[in-house]
Amino acid sequence: MATPIVRIDEHVDLPDRIDVLVVGGGPAGCAAALAALRERPGASVVIADAAAFPRDKTCGDGIAPHGLDVLRDLGVTDAVAGYRPVDRMRLRTPGGAEVATPSARASYVVPREVFDARLVAAARARGAQLLRRRVRTLELTDRPRLDGRGREPVVVVNGALTARVVIGADGANSVVRRGLGLPANPPEAMAIAVRAYAELPADDRPPEQFIHMTDEGWPAYAWSFPIGDGRANIGYGMLRSQLGRGDDGASAKTVLHRTLARMLPHTPADPATLRAHHLPLSTHRPRQPSGPVLLAGDAASLINPLTGEGIYYALLSGSLAGRAAVGVAQPTAAGRLYRRSLDAELGRHLRHTTLLAGLIGRSRTMMDGAVRAARTRTELYDTLVEIGLGRGTIPASSLTRLAMRRTMAGLR
Repeated sequence: MATPIVRIDEHVDLPDRIDVLVVGGGPAGCAAALAALRERPGASVVIADAAAFPRDKTCGDGIAPHGLDVLRDLGVTDAVAGYRPVDRMRLRTPGGAEVATPSARASYVVPREVFDARLVAAARARGAQLLRRRVRTLELTDRPRLDGRGREPVVVVNGALTARVVIGADGANSVVRRGLGLPANPPEAMAIAVRAYAELPADDRPPEQFIHMTDEGWPAYAWSFPIGDGRANIGYGMLRSQLGRGDDGASAKTVLHRTLARMLPHTPADPATLRAHHLPLSTHRPRQPSGPVLLAGDAASLINPLTGEGIYYALLSGSLAGRAAVGVAQPTAAGRLYRRSLDAELGRHLRHTTLLAGLIGRSRTMMDGAVRAARTRTELYDTLVEIGLGRGTIPASSLTRLAMRRTMAGLR
């Protein structure tokens, strides 16, 4: 299936009041547009993005089955068409523990240049308009109602676009988030990763996603995800607070590149594809305000702190945001509805990943033990995958023990 070339509506007639203005055309933004138009087919929905599609997006490119469930519910069934399913994941810990077991459900590896363009095309086919605009300012104000009956609250973007609800799906450096007065994640809750593409050595082994954890700057790991065309998406990520200059004075950028090359020596990176990006972790996600401006995906710090996975969170949160944006009588109630629906879907899971991230961040031995146990206990392996890629939670039998361990660690 070819990558769609998405035509940009450079000059289009927009209504005086856009029902839903989505800032960002990635997975979160497209899911928001699709969900809003599914709920209200006649709504005016506009996606504003600074890029022309298709465009590269720095990411691990892994599409978990949970994200495909969200897309299927939104009526998108061909987002990964033509790409080979990958149903094995190999985990290797700093202590040498390793597990490689077929997963209950396969994932896919689709370059974001392809995946995002397909989602934008699907949103446009549903009725969304796409504007090539870089959003710079956000103002919450009120304007006379179009029917002349008093005034109504609106959000004005760039001083020109007026919307009843704005959904910020504009990534880790979200302008919408800053416009709400919400600070970025601190370094200890912000990961940084370098990504590249590499040629895979030819062999007869089944394709598998590989994650290799390291002691250096723990928690940190390298990955290699096969695309299916002879290449792999490779990368290395760590907490921003742990990244500094090398012992030899090398820059932080050089440290990232050298570590990636050392950890994945058999798949050297194509230098032209090396790019770094930030990952705002969910351990420091902001509280969604109650008004007409919603945050989804990376803009809401919805990145799994254990794995760096964010596409499923983006699709799910975007879908919930789009539904909330058109599901209220008054736009000012959208934020509260969205906050409640997001907590109902992901709240318990996010609390559990925060607990695990705190424990694992203090000691790698916990991860060593879990991976060793998962080699013989399929149900534990499946639980780890669900927590890392979906919305799994810690089994009740383990939760009390882990909470006690965290409490004891805090007393030391």
